[in-house]
Amino acid sequence: MPRSRYRPPLGNPAAIVSPQFCAPYSVDLTIVRKRILNFGVTDVNGNIMFKIKRKCFSLGHRRTLLDAAGNPILTLQWKILTAHRRCRVYRGGSRDKKDLLFSVKKSSLFQCKRKLDVFLAANTKENFCDFKIKGSWFERSCTIYLGDTSTIIAQMHKKLSVQGVLLGKDNFAVTVFPNVDYAFIVALVVVLEEINHKDVKG
Repeated sequence: MPRSRYRPPLGNPAAIVSPQFCAPYSVDLTIVRKRILNFGVTDVNGNIMFKIKRKCFSLGHRRTLLDAAGNPILTLQWKILTAHRRCRVYRGGSRDKKDLLFSVKKSSLFQCKRKLDVFLAANTKENFCDFKIKGSWFERSCTIYLGDTSTIIAQMHKKLSVQGVLLGKDNFAVTVFPNVDYAFIVALVVVLEEINHKDVKG
């Protein structure tokens, strides 16, 4: 008898971080990597939406997703001693278990194409993922799905510009579908980049 598919409850369909980051229309964001592992996120008019700050320490490293004013929205904490390269994401600047929102890990150790599973904090058994990321950071192309379904909630693709080429900036665009938390999506893109970077370095 086949197991029933787990689908996360999506009232707003994906207000994972906060309803304030959900819009009733598609949101287009541009993510600019000025140098390795440092990012800025803008809207279509070039206004700063988010910044990503990286901090290294002896037993791992973390990143903080900040709003335009520099206030922490999410803390991304990597566990370096896990084979699946798990990342746990907490609310604000916290790393307390009670503030855990979701975690991300590789779907399997050996992959031809990148697949990441996303588990909300309430999904403690992790029998099924709440969201799935498929794609390649190096091709700047990935798609984020609702659980193990074909329902797309966001897509990333390469964005070429004359300014980016001249200044050595790596720009790519992310389209977030209506009513999906775009702060959550930005965090997932950052996790994808980090896991790819670590895989290359070994």
